[in-house]
Amino acid sequence: MPKKSEPAAKPPMDSNDPAAPADVIEPLQAKDFFLARQPILDREQSLVGYELLFRSAASGPANVSDDVAATAAVIAHAAELGINNVIGNMPGYVNVDAAVLYSDFIKFLPSDRVVLEILETVKVTPELVTRVAELSRAGFTFALDDVVADSPDIQQLLPLIRIIKIDVMAIDPSKLLVLAVHFKRAGKLLLAEKVETVDQYKECLAFGFDYFQGYYFAKPMVMRGKKLDSSKVVIMQILALLVKDVDNREIVAFIKKDVALSITLLRLVNTPVYGFLRHIDSLGQALFALGRRQLKRWLQILLYANTQKGSHALSPLVLLAATRGKMLELLAERLHPGRRKAAETAFTVGIMSLVDALFGMPMDLVLKETKVSEEIREALESRTGFYGDLLKLAECSERMEKSGEEMQEMLRHLKLTLDDLYELQLIAFEWTNTISSNMGN
Repeated sequence: MPKKSEPAAKPPMDSNDPAAPADVIEPLQAKDFFLARQPILDREQSLVGYELLFRSAASGPANVSDDVAATAAVIAHAAELGINNVIGNMPGYVNVDAAVLYSDFIKFLPSDRVVLEILETVKVTPELVTRVAELSRAGFTFALDDVVADSPDIQQLLPLIRIIKIDVMAIDPSKLLVLAVHFKRAGKLLLAEKVETVDQYKECLAFGFDYFQGYYFAKPMVMRGKKLDSSKVVIMQILALLVKDVDNREIVAFIKKDVALSITLLRLVNTPVYGFLRHIDSLGQALFALGRRQLKRWLQILLYANTQKGSHALSPLVLLAATRGKMLELLAERLHPGRRKAAETAFTVGIMSLVDALFGMPMDLVLKETKVSEEIREALESRTGFYGDLLKLAECSERMEKSGEEMQEMLRHLKLTLDDLYELQLIAFEWTNTISSNMGN
């Protein structure tokens, strides 16, 4: 690979310059910050990246300067904190200010795998433009964050910018269309952030946006009279058979009813993650090799697979559900070591927490069609009980910018530390990244 050019030396700074504090980055431990990774989707609803959000544990809900300082410290210690495990194979979007851009430690980030979001608070100077140009030549991609109008500052940076991020909650729809047309004519990719409803998504889609960030995809779009498609029904039937502990031959017979499911399971069991010495070419062998516990897990994850598409590996619902399932399992294991049933129940709660969005049906109706225990039902319908608490903590960690205080309260309630949370998040993210890679093979 060609050698990258070294980043330009930063210009001298006045000690009163707000960018100066980042010259010295204090070591940051997991206990010092919250982490969230928020999915970024394309027009086809496939995952194309994550925004990585770091919030100082000591900061208040709106203390942006502390959040940027936390981001800077995380970048400086990226290797130690396992950021590569968080990103996986997806591009990671991170917020940067002038201090971070001028710093030497920004080179610790893999330039081909991150998008640097220049905050709207950054003052554009000739020196800053020069620095962004240097980093761009070194392979970094740039986005402008929270754009609400065009301006002379934006025009100075625009030739170096690939992505324009627009907060759809902060701008009138008529102005949003004008802004979208303007930047599309300039050849920029548009990213709509804080998209919280399907209607907002559809509006931005019509306006020509390329990427979408927000949790609209995880909310059920209820359609009266909607029924489960046949492949989902087969999976639900197999899961019911596993609960009843029927003979393997009966399970194999049900799997064979769905060709796409049969092919997917055979492909999954032959991936390197299992390390089997010989190729497995029959469903009976696959079931024997996997074991019922692992088969149940894969089926729960495959509920979210879109069999209509050529590849469903990067569906945001499947990845979010898998992450929640693993996160809840790990939390249960940490809080109740050795209780395998509790861990398995926690995994099921995490996976099933998005089935209302998957099926477009209210959760209570979905649960009527599936046989679950009362503790699972309570967790899914009202977020109560032990498993409901675990689910609330996982949901808070996804929406850290809105629920930092609630997350701290949940940690205290469960007698967990931020170190515990960060450690388990990394394991869950890495596991989900593996799931994604295997399903995409």
